[in-house]
Amino acid sequence: MAKVVVIYSGGMDSFTVLHHALKQGHDVYALSFNYGQRHVRELDAAATVCKSLGINHKVVDITAINTLLAGSSLTSDIDIPEGHYEAESMQSTVVPNRNMILLALAIGYAVSIKAEAVYYGAHSGDHAIYPDCRPEFVEKMNAVSLIANYEPIPIEVPFLTNSKAEILAAGLAMGLDYAQTWTCYNGREKACGKCGACVERLEAFAANNCVDPLPYASA
Repeated sequence: MAKVVVIYSGGMDSFTVLHHALKQGHDVYALSFNYGQRHVRELDAAATVCKSLGINHKVVDITAINTLLAGSSLTSDIDIPEGHYEAESMQSTVVPNRNMILLALAIGYAVSIKAEAVYYGAHSGDHAIYPDCRPEFVEKMNAVSLIANYEPIPIEVPFLTNSKAEILAAGLAMGLDYAQTWTCYNGREKACGKCGACVERLEAFAANNCVDPLPYASA
């Protein structure tokens, strides 16, 4: 059994990655970040899941980075765009350098606890607007991670070339309950059903002939 760190946001993708790592027999250490995201309730979902599974879980407050990073609708007073992820307006949801920052911290954590790898949930649906979810970024970041410390830490991205629908299919095959996740970029009581994250999530459930168990304001 290998000790691994899983970057766990509380969303669908990282929820599936978390269980994928568990299914592989790993000793999972979940790591979540509060970076000032509007949809901070995803961290509550992450905490609930980890508690129910008895997984070691750390939530790290890095909201101070927003004194340096501005311009994202996820962290600033900017309206969350509606529509599909591939729409140009969705670029406003990019948080500058987010995944490089989160991965760097996760790699450091992995070294400190003598873990053997870091897992995160980038996938092909993110490639259109998020440069730090693309294969070339993962490849370069992994190369750096292997030489940045005395202990080489590989970055594992099991669903890098898969769509959201394929990730959901993998999770459903594992019997996962996606009512335990949160996706919507608006941190309201119910999911909006209109932001890019909601639209992609609903498309994934439709592609799998399933009904999303989350309540939607637009339903």
